[in-house]
Amino acid sequence: MNAQDSGTAERRRRFAEEARAERPDLALLCLLLGAEAYTAPGPAGETDPHGIDAAQIELDRLAGLLPYGARDARAWASALAELLGGRCGFTGSPPDYQRLESSLLQQVLQRRRGLPILLSVVWIEVARRAGAPVYGVALPGHYVVGFGDPAQRVLADPFAGGVPLSGEDAELLVTGTTGAAFEPSALVPARPLETVLRILNNVRAWASARPERTDVALWALDLSLLLPSHPARLRYERAQLLVQRGEFMRGAAEMDEYAEIVDGIEPTAAEAIRHRAQAARALLN
Repeated sequence: MNAQDSGTAERRRRFAEEARAERPDLALLCLLLGAEAYTAPGPAGETDPHGIDAAQIELDRLAGLLPYGARDARAWASALAELLGGRCGFTGSPPDYQRLESSLLQQVLQRRRGLPILLSVVWIEVARRAGAPVYGVALPGHYVVGFGDPAQRVLADPFAGGVPLSGEDAELLVTGTTGAAFEPSALVPARPLETVLRILNNVRAWASARPERTDVALWALDLSLLLPSHPARLRYERAQLLVQRGEFMRGAAEMDEYAEIVDGIEPTAAEAIRHRAQAARALLN
């Protein structure tokens, strides 16, 4: 195993360990995720080649710029909007959806641009370090931030620079983005691992629109499968991706493994998967 492979294995070990912690560290998980996109090794002797420590320091620095002792949820939301959305210029725009960097916390901290969910992670981690009662709100199609008691929450949209959102605003945001009816359960605070899986889903969606970036799709799937709770179908998706990349034997083997899992529930589907595994092996002939 070369140094780069060894480094990847160690980061993924840390990712899996943190994902199984009693209280997973959202920032660390996002930074380990972001490190996967660094394909070139850093300079010899570099102690922080993937920017993980530097990003943690930046989050600490930003938290130190917040006014001390905000009195209530609305004051916290206002202080974060003034600092991050105003003075620091963290915001988003439609072109950011087309950039992989918009899903990588290290890059979002440097560029101060990103997807709604990554900008929300910045808000959450800065506010948390300052002692704010903060949490993520995984609205369908648009992630935002909540402050205070969820029963009397104050919502803000970091993608729009931190503009406050009423309950009606949140409902309009969901229906306008997805076309689906708004469900009050969407306002429940999001857990860290749910947030990380949603980020990985965004990365996979980005890669699926770019057939030449199967490398990105593969590491996003690999990390998703390290989470203690993930959709079982991701194992089949990974097998299909291996075949797409020309790794026919590995892909076929993983299809067979997935078919064994499915067999007791949907034997017809399991048989169809085994036929696909055979077809993958036939591509070597």
